[in-house]
Amino acid sequence: MFGLFKNKDKPKTKEPTTPEPTLSVEEKARLVNEIEALDKEIEQTSETDKPALAVLYEKKGLKQAELDEKEQAVASLEKSLDYKLSIGDGYKKLMSLYNAKRAEAARSGDDQGIDYYMNKMDDMRQIAKKVTTSR
Repeated sequence: MFGLFKNKDKPKTKEPTTPEPTLSVEEKARLVNEIEALDKEIEQTSETDKPALAVLYEKKGLKQAELDEKEQAVASLEKSLDYKLSIGDGYKKLMSLYNAKRAEAARSGDDQGIDYYMNKMDDMRQIAKKVTTSR
């Protein structure tokens, strides 16, 4: 009637996407060395020291994510949450990795993948509820 909802005249433009910053060879080498150091520290840490192991695995997972080693990062971050539930940086990164995997499954039409990662994200929300109610 008044043309309030018309967008015929406006050309559709895609928003420019910023490319992911790439790591230099030195930065990659530094991260690999830090991950190796964390692996040694994990080996030397007692299985009974769950809070320390949770922190070490979280650090390792965040560094793996920086290297774009998504599968390894997910495994390390999940292991961190197995040792101790938290909603810190590792939690946030794991949630974003799950969301990226869900989006990837959606783009490829993988309904099982979508369901799997939606369930994983629901599990993460439950962790957030547990952590916030136990404070």
